Amino acid sequence: MKISFTPMRRAERITLSKSNDVLAVNGEAFDFSPLPEGATLPLDAIDSGWFAGPVERIAGVLHLTLILPHGTNAPRETLFPEPLDLIGDGPVTLPPYETEPPHAD
Repeated sequence: MKISFTPMRRAERITLSKSNDVLAVNGEAFDFSPLPEGATLPLDAIDSGWFAGPVERIAGVLHLTLILPHGTNAPRETLFPEPLDLIGDGPVTLPPYETEPPHAD
């Protein structure tokens, strides 16, 4: 599974977990296993506000784009995120929501 991101300032955060062709977004499971090779599932067919584009299966790999929420002090890695190539199953590590401000001494 290859996940690209569209960063967006949002108060709500996101958690992801992958199990084969099932992606859980904030605990809601989206099963893309029925999507055949070369097919595209349009964005309007996905009942979630976290997806930012269609889901495609290319050379056996699911490609999708999600909104990556961030805070006002988001680090560069969150504002300009690299796509993730997910091989295994389990929780997905995302860039930080925001950078902690330095503590005054």
